[in-house]
Amino acid sequence: MSEMILNIKELHTHFFTDEGEIPAVDGVSLHVNKGEVVGIVGESGCGKSVTSLSIMQLVPDPPGKIVSGDIYFKKENLVKVKNKRMKEIRGNEIAMIFQEPMTSLNPLFTIGNQLREAIRIHKKISKKLAHQKSIELLKIVGLPRAEEVMAEYPHQLSGGMRQRVMIAMAMSCEPELLIADEPTTALDVTIQAQILELMQKLNEEKNTAILLITHDLGVVAEMCDRVIVMYAGQVVEQGTVRDVLKDPQHPYTKGLIRSLPKLDEKNQALYSISGTVPRPKMGRVGCRFAPRCEFAFKKCFEQNPSLYSFQNERRSRCFLHDQLEGDAFKNGKATIGS
Repeated sequence: MSEMILNIKELHTHFFTDEGEIPAVDGVSLHVNKGEVVGIVGESGCGKSVTSLSIMQLVPDPPGKIVSGDIYFKKENLVKVKNKRMKEIRGNEIAMIFQEPMTSLNPLFTIGNQLREAIRIHKKISKKLAHQKSIELLKIVGLPRAEEVMAEYPHQLSGGMRQRVMIAMAMSCEPELLIADEPTTALDVTIQAQILELMQKLNEEKNTAILLITHDLGVVAEMCDRVIVMYAGQVVEQGTVRDVLKDPQHPYTKGLIRSLPKLDEKNQALYSISGTVPRPKMGRVGCRFAPRCEFAFKKCFEQNPSLYSFQNERRSRCFLHDQLEGDAFKNGKATIGS
């Protein structure tokens, strides 16, 4: 049995705005084992990034706030730890790579200055040793002329180089958990492959657990052990990558997979899920995907579905398992869980 390094239980993160209370993350539960790579996929606005910011305790307050739920990192509940302890964990035991490195790197300081600071905050070493370690890290992430880059500012680097700097910064203290929030979105295909290979190497050599947030199912298939599909602030399906991609159980997951282009088909019309993601609101009744679902029936609009659990930790939030496979549930082959 693998050691569980991250365990999120019924997380609710809301934003309090002039338009009212908005449940951006609404009852999310997930876990990551030591050395495991777990992917979170879903459309923009489904709550992926807010979940990651909640783990890091970086949700801007106001207007955001974790209103309920627990986030266990090993045996500590991050929701309840004091700010001083969270600063010790953040960057040292849990590191994060943000989607756009230009907004994460300070434009007023050199790359070397920022790397050295990240190291010296958590490691009691001299400035000289921190400088040497910074150069080594830049070389590890494949940056050419590492010594020169140390003296340059973020705007002088390309997007791919800045992302490598962010990975070097995340690796600097050898964290046990790395959260990567769409780390390849702004990069060209060649650089994307190099960044993913770098993260894979980090996982294999350091046994670092990775929570990879992305909208790219190809990246999930290449990188991840398990995948969690989110929609409108909730987990709608989860399981091993092989199971979910080969035999999706939720209509939303099926739609995502159908929308992928097929290499063996010419002049194909790409499939798209009709409609748009609903705006989050309090007290919503019914399945959130029902207005866009081709299989929806009356119950989907009147009741909120729970996560149905199957074998091999498969879960799906859909009433179809009641409607079409009721006998399977009665015979104990699947149970309703949360």
